[in-house]
Amino acid sequence: MKRILNCTASDFEQMNKHDLLQSIQASEGRTMIAEVVCTSVPLYPGLTNAEYASSFGADIILLNIFDVDQPHIEGLDKVKPKEVIHTLKKLIGRPVGINLEPVDPDADNLEDLDVLQEGRRATRNSLKKAKELGVDLICLTGNPKTGVSTKAILKSIEVANEVAGEEVVIIAGKMHGAGVKADTPEGLADTDTIKQYVKAGADIILVPGVGTVPGATSQQTEKLISIAHQEGALALTSIGTSQEGAEKETIQQMALYNKMAGADMHHIGDAGMHGIAVPENIMHYSIAIRGKRHTYIRMAASVHR
Repeated sequence: MKRILNCTASDFEQMNKHDLLQSIQASEGRTMIAEVVCTSVPLYPGLTNAEYASSFGADIILLNIFDVDQPHIEGLDKVKPKEVIHTLKKLIGRPVGINLEPVDPDADNLEDLDVLQEGRRATRNSLKKAKELGVDLICLTGNPKTGVSTKAILKSIEVANEVAGEEVVIIAGKMHGAGVKADTPEGLADTDTIKQYVKAGADIILVPGVGTVPGATSQQTEKLISIAHQEGALALTSIGTSQEGAEKETIQQMALYNKMAGADMHHIGDAGMHGIAVPENIMHYSIAIRGKRHTYIRMAASVHR
């Protein structure tokens, strides 16, 4: 199995779930996943935000605000709904995932919450539709003001594992509070929560990146990642706090601290500009964790390879 660093479009096309996980693990903390809002008007007309993010060095694209009941990506207006994910994967030559949100109606809210469409929620029906649409990854997490709790994430992992666990990579965890009070003794995640997530079927544990939320120190992040690894899962550090729009020096510092903490994958969010990180920050982060060699190759490689 090739490292994800060496994979091209034809390699990704042949991969199953287990191949993808192994290729990420083999890359030793040098995998970049960029999140984009698929409902936002793209950075510039004529392309999707996913194409921009890919061209600046992302290995994997994560679609946010994707509704499995009404599949649509801005910039792919003439594509049939059932072909949206397959078409995007052909255009960018990368694996594609989506966020689905485990809303908890009993969560202790800190603010007024949004009401989500069924197609964005991590229900059994939505998870099944996501698999049928051809996504490679499902990320069980929460956007701001959605009322997602760690308890609801745990339940959704169990359902996702049952519905799609043999075919789709399951990522789980909170990037930030999502509008509710922390419901673990240590904040957004603790060792017991991570153990429960892995036992329920999560392949990749998502934790806030170093410096993104209060208390996300290098030591705390390293401890959480170590538990994920001990339990047999990979770990992803995330920037879901609009710092994807920070100065490049901030991004570079976060990148190195997250790598030192043991991250297998590095996530950069979608709020730097209009539904996408500041594109240069995707590149700066990528260069910090794997140098110009692998970053430029990822940026330049043709989808026909």
